[in-house]
Amino acid sequence: MSRRRPHTGDVPADPEDAAGTSPDVRTGPEDVSGRGPDDGESANLQVARTDSEDVSGQAAEISGGRAKARTRLASVAALDGAGAPHGLRGQARLRPLPLAVAVGLLGATLLAGVLVGSAGLPVGGVLKALADRIPFVHVDSGLGVIDENVLFQLRVPRALMAALVGGMLAVAGAGYQGVFRNPLADPYLLGAAAGAGVGATLVIALVPGDPGYAVPLAAFVGAIGGVALAYLLGSAAAGRGNGTATLVLAGVAVSSFLAAVQTLIQQMRAEELQRIYSWILGGVGSADWHQLALVFPYALVSTVVLLAHGRLLDVLSVGDEEAASLGLSASRVRLTVLVAASLATASAVAVSGLIAFVGIVVPHVVRRLAGGSYRIVLPLSLLGGAAFLEVADLVARTVIRPGELPLGVVTAFVGGPFFVVVLRASRRQVDT
Repeated sequence: MSRRRPHTGDVPADPEDAAGTSPDVRTGPEDVSGRGPDDGESANLQVARTDSEDVSGQAAEISGGRAKARTRLASVAALDGAGAPHGLRGQARLRPLPLAVAVGLLGATLLAGVLVGSAGLPVGGVLKALADRIPFVHVDSGLGVIDENVLFQLRVPRALMAALVGGMLAVAGAGYQGVFRNPLADPYLLGAAAGAGVGATLVIALVPGDPGYAVPLAAFVGAIGGVALAYLLGSAAAGRGNGTATLVLAGVAVSSFLAAVQTLIQQMRAEELQRIYSWILGGVGSADWHQLALVFPYALVSTVVLLAHGRLLDVLSVGDEEAASLGLSASRVRLTVLVAASLATASAVAVSGLIAFVGIVVPHVVRRLAGGSYRIVLPLSLLGGAAFLEVADLVARTVIRPGELPLGVVTAFVGGPFFVVVLRASRRQVDT
């Protein structure tokens, strides 16, 4: 009497091993043909084939589970650099050398922004005047009252404002790119620029004379309102679908509608077109200490929030499901980063007008040079954006001296060729 082998119920890890445990599967064609055309045996062969396919499918599921486990390990590594494999630990943290280079570059551009100008102040006198403002340091600069006013009431606030606006736009752009998982997303994606344009255009067109600080206030409110409207529309239309894609479409729709409203206002008040376009094209020539004091708190809060979410954006980049498996609420992180980035964008637009391409060019360059982790991209984008706009402002006020180019025109001259380079690089990657 033959003894049956007990069934353990374990699923073999390999389909070939599973095939080896089934004598029906290993039956050769010669054995089958020797038995004759029997319907019952044919049915048994069909069942054996089906069982073999089921085992193969189970093995594929096991392989897929291992892949998901590896993905979760990568997510954990992104959440905590100490848990990353040895080859990834250096990439997940900001090294001192890139940080020192970025700080040095920003310091050099700030100093150049203070030294260069149409007034022709002596370099030695400017440096001594700056050193004299350091606590417990007293140096005779030799500058007159007018020269000191030019230095501390025009050049220094302008240089600081250019750095502040550039840093906010760049770090906001990096935040948007992390939320939408797209390296070409920019801070104006959800209608901040269009909303700010409508607010500023309304004040310029309706308020006679010099509106003063009403233009920055209206631009700030318009930018926040445009982003809020896009987010509400996108959230209402998304349901359980792809929220980020719906949000982008809502931003496009809101931007188009607000641009139409702005064009209508311009047509109704054509005599104010020069003032409107001078604001739209962007610039920091009207910066003063009062504007800096108004914008700085918003810039500080938004920057701290964005920098604190670097790790969470790294986890979010692997997908919402993996983030949820680690206990992270993807929707909450996305909303927080969007609010902080939109606040930074609205503050920058309110005092500088519409300056394009900073939020795209700088994070993309940082990502290519220093790595893709947002713990690296966010702080270096902040410093790199400040230095980039400082250089752009220097170009704007020296190319056609004593006149000035709009700052948005200078950044557009950089951003256009940059997109061509990015497209060619992307095409090469696709071809390879």
